[in-house]
Amino acid sequence: QVTCGTQILHSGAFHPSAFVLHKYGRTKGRVQTGSTHVDDFTPGRLLDRLKMHLAFCCILLCANLCWASTDGHPENLDVLMDNVVVLRVPQTEGSMVEVPLTCGEDYQSKAVFWRKNGRELVPPLIGNKVKVLVKEMNGGNYTCHLSSNGEYLNHTMVLVQPDQNNRTVILEEISPDQGYIHCSALNYKGSFHCTWTKTQFRSHAAVLLVRAERFMEEIPCELDADGAGVRCQDTNCPYSEEQQPISLTLYMSSYFRMEAYTKSFYLREIVSPDKLPNLQVSDGKVFTWDYPDSWEKPCSFFGLQFQVNLVPHGHPCSSEELIANKTTDKTEYEVNVKTKKYVFCVRAQDKYTQGPWNPWSTCIVNKHEVKC
Repeated sequence: QVTCGTQILHSGAFHPSAFVLHKYGRTKGRVQTGSTHVDDFTPGRLLDRLKMHLAFCCILLCANLCWASTDGHPENLDVLMDNVVVLRVPQTEGSMVEVPLTCGEDYQSKAVFWRKNGRELVPPLIGNKVKVLVKEMNGGNYTCHLSSNGEYLNHTMVLVQPDQNNRTVILEEISPDQGYIHCSALNYKGSFHCTWTKTQFRSHAAVLLVRAERFMEEIPCELDADGAGVRCQDTNCPYSEEQQPISLTLYMSSYFRMEAYTKSFYLREIVSPDKLPNLQVSDGKVFTWDYPDSWEKPCSFFGLQFQVNLVPHGHPCSSEELIANKTTDKTEYEVNVKTKKYVFCVRAQDKYTQGPWNPWSTCIVNKHEVKC
């Protein structure tokens, strides 16, 4: 089904010339419209006829263009990668789309037989170039063979992607702000890690493809062994100012449903220092720590700032019930409180970009006993 202006054309059910002859029957010297007959040669009627003629020409031209486009590659069919095509549908319920398949140029003169998901099609589908009808989410893996039970030649996997306005079902949303993908980096050397979580009922879903790029330049990535994350390496110099964001697109499939998730970010927005090492206490009240080994050098150029929270014993570091708190550039903090039972918490972020905080490092103080 192809929409041409406001006229919907159904394959095999409409022909432009038939439409014209049906609506406007001809008689000698007159144009017949329904049961009303008008003189064909009055100046006003002649002008009306010319206008109608131009309108019909537009309809015919539009219809011909529509027919030409349906004979070729459907506009809503994209090649994702070798042997994988994606059919985009505005809504899955009730959709039916013909998808063209080709076994290969080397098999044009051979009797090629097709199968879907390993099973013979009924009725049999024969030919190097064929069309298959994809109903709703019923994509499939179409293989072509030399005979009905013969040698495998090639294959095309047809996936169906619902319109972006449809609800996604494969990945869990982290938050409305973060979306579905979380990305982080330990420094500005260009290495970053992105993770995602599959929904409970789509745990079988698989990663089809991950694409990362910055300003049309591809960034190499490697999928984690568990399929729940990817590590990428941008070669940009850590001292250069970022002019363009990194764009990462994740293609996931569940059976023959495909969903694409995109995240765009600057490296400076996701850099979060590693956990602070060597956290210790001296004299029972002076806490010290170091910059992470993975952080950029020199520290004077890539400075960190630290948030210190003192919370009651047994409370999390993010507790609103604070004994004391402070933000400092120094890697030490002296505690001056009366209580002898508390939790000392410290975390860091880039001082200049004020990006994400790293995880809390803690020491549990129980009178004279301190455990870091």
